[in-house]
Amino acid sequence: MPDPSSTSPALNALLEILDLETLEENLFRGRSPSDGWQRVFGGQVLGQALVAASRTVDAERIAHSLHGYFLLAGDPATPLIYEVERTRDGGSFSTRRVKVIQHGKVIFTMSVSFHRAEEGLEHAAKMPSVPLPEELPGAQELIAQFVDRLPENLRSYWSRQRPIEVKPVDFRRYLSREPAEPRQAIWMRAAGRLPDDLALHQCVLAYASDFTLLDTALIAHGKVVFDSDIQLASLDHALWLHRRFRADDWLLYVQDSPNGHAGRGFCRGSFFDLDGRLIASVAQEGLIRRRDTAFVVK
Repeated sequence: MPDPSSTSPALNALLEILDLETLEENLFRGRSPSDGWQRVFGGQVLGQALVAASRTVDAERIAHSLHGYFLLAGDPATPLIYEVERTRDGGSFSTRRVKVIQHGKVIFTMSVSFHRAEEGLEHAAKMPSVPLPEELPGAQELIAQFVDRLPENLRSYWSRQRPIEVKPVDFRRYLSREPAEPRQAIWMRAAGRLPDDLALHQCVLAYASDFTLLDTALIAHGKVVFDSDIQLASLDHALWLHRRFRADDWLLYVQDSPNGHAGRGFCRGSFFDLDGRLIASVAQEGLIRRRDTAFVVK
């Protein structure tokens, strides 16, 4: 664990939540923060599931991809049980399957693949040209600048201390309700220094990768995630981890939504570090319904 003086209380709370309790071989228990949310944040389940899977492989094998499905909403008042199946250990790759159980039901499943590091051919997409994080205002500056134009729920969100520090490249999307091209870019990093443990940095990134991604689809419709007439929920989530990185250094999260149809929105994301290296890619499909046409899914 890092020195508490070098991290925010919110980040310390996240690290404690990611430190799962071992119940038995391949069986772990996690808890949720007491933050008042009515359901468990999807990024929390992603991060904890990756922690559980990582604890069952050799340290030399590094997670390179995960694919998860959100089946039921999680109850933040009840612990989550993580059951890991050791599907395969080959010469170079290991595969794990994780089931998350709550109230006797599976609420989330995830497959994770780990790879022993090796040399190979190199190419990658280039990072777009955007202002650097030090050139952008922080959350408190944004609130002070736009306090009269932000609804209460947005002011509350941006005022809250979070384990991940974020700086939108263009904050205007939160001020306008005009439909626009569904793209956004956000700088983010852990709100404090983390230990030199790549697996932990990957788990923190998995947690952060669920931030703002599905919300990108709403830009095309002039809506935001806090609108009361919108029902939003993650359905699946995929993350590919390409290169080593630090989650406590600034990372640029470039997101777009190429499709929305039949009550679902599809979104993609790319993480770049300050050197412009592509370090991870993300894809997610989620429920995006207007509440006046929503129905109960059983």
